[in-house]
Amino acid sequence: MNNRITILTLNVFLISAISFAQSTIKASDILKDIKAGKEISINNARIVGVLDFTYMEEALEKLPRKKKNNWFNWSSGNSTNEIKKIIDVKLSFTNCTFEDDVLAYIPDEDSGYTFTASFEDEAIFKNCIFKDKAMFKYSRFERNTDFSGTTFKEDNTFKYAKFERDINFSNTIFEEEATFKYAKFKNNVSFENSVFKDSAIFKYTNFSNGVSFRNTNFKEDLDIKYLKVFGDFDITNMKVAFDIDSKYTKINGNSFNKYLINKN
Repeated sequence: MNNRITILTLNVFLISAISFAQSTIKASDILKDIKAGKEISINNARIVGVLDFTYMEEALEKLPRKKKNNWFNWSSGNSTNEIKKIIDVKLSFTNCTFEDDVLAYIPDEDSGYTFTASFEDEAIFKNCIFKDKAMFKYSRFERNTDFSGTTFKEDNTFKYAKFERDINFSNTIFEEEATFKYAKFKNNVSFENSVFKDSAIFKYTNFSNGVSFRNTNFKEDLDIKYLKVFGDFDITNMKVAFDIDSKYTKINGNSFNKYLINKN
């Protein structure tokens, strides 16, 4: 009887181990599928190799190689060196580990160009781990976006990013400095229960329809200088270990300090 129980327990353990083991997928294969117009839906996998949403190497083949600081953009009348890529398929990564860089922003010093990527359809990165860089500077997210439960272990940026629909950053962990400087959120966004282990920068960030920092733990400095919030501003049980720079911050037209006084 004991032997049967032991065997049964071992079988359950082996089945559980197999079910939780992550498969391995090459970033290059994902990029090929995106280029072919295929929807990406990946669960419980290790993504190996640089996931370059800008397709920089491919774009460089069609661009002048000679380095120039600025290229004239005839459509806007402004000089620019930004090369934009639009990802027009739905992306869904759940319980995935990105072993290498995930790039939607690359400032290439050799060519003088800056490569960016924006997302026309849903972009889901839920309960994932970014073990290396996660760069989304200048990215526009036109549909629902979800980074909830995700851990950013290295450099990350959402500077100048624009979120046009629903967006979720709840239960997210930022182990290095996190910047949302100049980011714009059209809909209400939640950072509830998130942890910022290094400095958090929300300078010039604009929340058009509310934001929640309920139970959010900022373990270093919090920079909300020039931040603007319209709508709900939930900071219930929010913790900040060191300084809060709230100079010129506006919460529904009020200063941050006045908001705190009115709230109490």
